[in-house]
Amino acid sequence: MTKEELLTEVKYKDGLLTVVLQDFQTNEVLMVGFMNEEALQKTLETGEAWFYSRSRQELWHKGATSGHRQLIKEIKVDCDGDALLLKVESVGGCVCHTGQRSCFFRGLAPEGEKVAEGVDFQLFNTLYQLILDRKENPKAGSYTCYLWEQGQDKILKKVGEEAAEVIIGSKNNSQDEVIYETADLLYHLLVLLAWHGIEPAAIIKELEKRR
Repeated sequence: MTKEELLTEVKYKDGLLTVVLQDFQTNEVLMVGFMNEEALQKTLETGEAWFYSRSRQELWHKGATSGHRQLIKEIKVDCDGDALLLKVESVGGCVCHTGQRSCFFRGLAPEGEKVAEGVDFQLFNTLYQLILDRKENPKAGSYTCYLWEQGQDKILKKVGEEAAEVIIGSKNNSQDEVIYETADLLYHLLVLLAWHGIEPAAIIKELEKRR
């Protein structure tokens, strides 16, 4: 479908389209918003998500203020033409104005038990993006910046050290130690992945292939 064909396919209701943002790698639903005709035109022209704010009655460029821009990878049109699915690369890691990765961070489990808020594998994506940001925008006193400055050998050394700490915690039969040291290990593994330019989603995909 061309851009011109897409524009003829969509059907506005009261001048608006419902728009769903979805991570193009993990398929996580990130947010739901609305577009008017101008917002859709801007989105197609710039390759980034634009919306129409019903509360402010104005056009807004997602991430223009926060830096958390949404880069368009694919646009799909609903069968009725009144809704769009935008598959995006989310820059900065946070989409929700609350600071969460996704606007859908609250929920109810099927059994009626409340789902833990904001706790899921997207935390790894958020932390990964922060690690990358520390490389591009160094911050005084940041341990992550220190690792970037020291380079690969230091990062590898820390991965080895933290793996050994996990082993020691396990041998001590201490759940608290295992949890604490595993968190340290996972953080340093994320730094190592960032060093190689490997996103966490690549690891998830590899695990899914083995399932």
